[in-house]
Amino acid sequence: MAFEGLANRLQETFSKLRGKGKVSENDVNDAMREVRLALLEADVNFKVVKNFIKKVKERAVGQEVLKSLTPGQQVIKVVHDELTDLMGGEQVKIAVAPKAPTIVMMVGLQGAGKTTTTGKLARYLKTSQNRKPLLVACDIYRPAAIKQLEVLGEQLDIPVFSKGDKVSPVEIAREAVEYAKEQHLDYVLLDTAGRLHIDEELMNELKDIRSTVGPHEILLVVDAMTGQDAVNVAESFNSQLELTGVVLTKLDGDTRGGAALSVKAVTGCPIKFAGMGEKMDALEPFHPDRMASRILGMGDVLSLIEKAQANVDEEKAKEMERKLRKAEFTFEDFLEQMEQVKNMGPLEDLIGMIPGMNKMKGMKNLNVDEKALARVEAIIKSMTTEEKRNPGIINASRRKRIAKGSGTSLQEVNRLLKQFNDMKKMMKQFGNMQGKKKKRLGGFKFPF
Repeated sequence: MAFEGLANRLQETFSKLRGKGKVSENDVNDAMREVRLALLEADVNFKVVKNFIKKVKERAVGQEVLKSLTPGQQVIKVVHDELTDLMGGEQVKIAVAPKAPTIVMMVGLQGAGKTTTTGKLARYLKTSQNRKPLLVACDIYRPAAIKQLEVLGEQLDIPVFSKGDKVSPVEIAREAVEYAKEQHLDYVLLDTAGRLHIDEELMNELKDIRSTVGPHEILLVVDAMTGQDAVNVAESFNSQLELTGVVLTKLDGDTRGGAALSVKAVTGCPIKFAGMGEKMDALEPFHPDRMASRILGMGDVLSLIEKAQANVDEEKAKEMERKLRKAEFTFEDFLEQMEQVKNMGPLEDLIGMIPGMNKMKGMKNLNVDEKALARVEAIIKSMTTEEKRNPGIINASRRKRIAKGSGTSLQEVNRLLKQFNDMKKMMKQFGNMQGKKKKRLGGFKFPF
């Protein structure tokens, strides 16, 4: 999870306040000292930290907090509100031009993941916004940059505009916009050149592209793992190009999180998207309030629901519910469910979105063993179609064959079959309970 170290420190600090019937000014001061250290260790800009602590203190020691019925929770609410405000307050969506196409200029240093992020943004616009994007190869200097964008376009079934590496990026951008108008495309995503450092030549080229095509968005792609350096890069680009937003990549890594907490306060540029993984669907619109909730261990139900809606087929889900209630659930269904859950992202991240999960016994610092899930998948895939549909026929010799075919042990196969049978029995009991309750309550339907 993003901000893992910071999140753990803050949650630990506030767990001491949560249970208190009364909270004194000293209690608030002690908590703020811990928060200050946690933020500085997370590489948040020093001035940002100082201002943040000052604002929280002013609100947290006010009468409405200290004299409230649950002062500890009120202090946490104040911190949540201020964290949300620090990261921009409300979500800022990507621009939509009054007349298509909307031109988006992607800028950034080499190594931040700009080309990949451009592809991810194109995929987001196509699948989530039902738009028709065009990828444009304006980076004529980095070896294989054009090829990389073409491969991404092919993977995503999104057109790529390229004129090779002998035409100037300014001319490529201009022609791409004309092409998009002719083809009635909605978005033009310009993948511009990066450098290992900011220099005059790079900035002049980017300014020339900007003045030629007049982009509606100039999005800076920065690597969240570089911490304070990411904020410095954002400041430099913003002063030269007047950015409209920032995309933070690698926010799922072992990052200290300082960039996300500092970039809006220092540059004034909203964070519009966050890269949460390597897969092409791992780009999320940035919601400051949801990120603040995740940091403070309050979960993020809205993002979880959105992920489910994007990855779970509604008709199949209804059919699955019927099968579960009638205990007709098979290993084929189980495999299908695993695939849908995997598409939603790493399980650790999904569990972190459920409110209160981090406070449950055994759930803190939970590491989901993805390899164990892969072994379960291998076991099921080693079964015949008949065995998947009717596990009752799996005798001792079949179990040995499945274990050998999946590269697992006989014990693992036995354990999976037992768990599967136990689950079916439990679901049958639930189904029976519901039937009895419906009779007793005149047809009232329980939601399980």
